[in-house]
Amino acid sequence: MTMFATEREFTLPMGYLDDDGTLHRDGVMRLATAADELEPLKDARVQRNSAYLTVILLARVVTRLGTVELVTPKTIEGLFAADLAYLQDLYNELNGGGGSMAVTCPECGHAFEVGRVPVGGS
Repeated sequence: MTMFATEREFTLPMGYLDDDGTLHRDGVMRLATAADELEPLKDARVQRNSAYLTVILLARVVTRLGTVELVTPKTIEGLFAADLAYLQDLYNELNGGGGSMAVTCPECGHAFEVGRVPVGGS
């Protein structure tokens, strides 16, 4: 039986600076589930501003960030822009968004590359 990793450790480029002035750079992100992608769509903040989907989604899948006990949307809001972009890219890498993939036409057999749409609001 083949196993695959469901979590990935990461190091933020800048780091999350908490209210006490402690810098947190190392963390863990887990693979997203369908619920992770769907549940935030019910959130009023996302309905008012679709860009907020990224914040809620990352708060659900980042399971550890330094010694922060619970990663919340407020934690993600406090990230520097470079760190938010880094986590969005990592999310898409882990969950198959973005990039391209090889496909073959079932009619003629011609092989070509198609782009994939990034998931997670990025």
